[in-house]
Amino acid sequence: MSDSETLTCYKHPNRETMLRCNKCERPICSQCAVLTPTGYRCKECVRGQQKVFNNARTLDYVIAVIAAAGLAYLGSYVTSFIGFLTLFAAPFIGMLIVESVKKLTGNRRSRTLFITTTVAAALGSLPVLIVRFLSLWFGLRAGGFNLYGLLPLIWQAAYTILIVGSVYYRLTGIKLG
Repeated sequence: MSDSETLTCYKHPNRETMLRCNKCERPICSQCAVLTPTGYRCKECVRGQQKVFNNARTLDYVIAVIAAAGLAYLGSYVTSFIGFLTLFAAPFIGMLIVESVKKLTGNRRSRTLFITTTVAAALGSLPVLIVRFLSLWFGLRAGGFNLYGLLPLIWQAAYTILIVGSVYYRLTGIKLG
């Protein structure tokens, strides 16, 4: 290529560029470029590379559901006794769920496996939350309400929200900030 040759993006022919995909060598504009640890790539090459890493097996989904739901339920039960400390324990339990699922599935991965694990963790935390809600509901219907009766429900809801967020962010590798 000579210095006078003008490149245009392969998807946007009206945009001049000096950037090329470091895998397929096609010219790409800044909108089409995806920054990877090895340089800029076009979206098609990135998609093709991601398919290589999605290697989960059917059994992994079953294992992930059982492990995530079971550990989330156990954590939900344990945190039902610690009140405010749930705010500190829930992210740790989320981390424990993720590490357990990764170990049990041989560190195989796929976006669907990550979503399945997150949903299973949410569902596993719901039984204790539902019991807390029903307890409060029946207490209200009987005419007895006090603020302290509401706190267990708040802690259980916080537990569910925190483990779901923790599991999702740890599995997908999303970096906050």
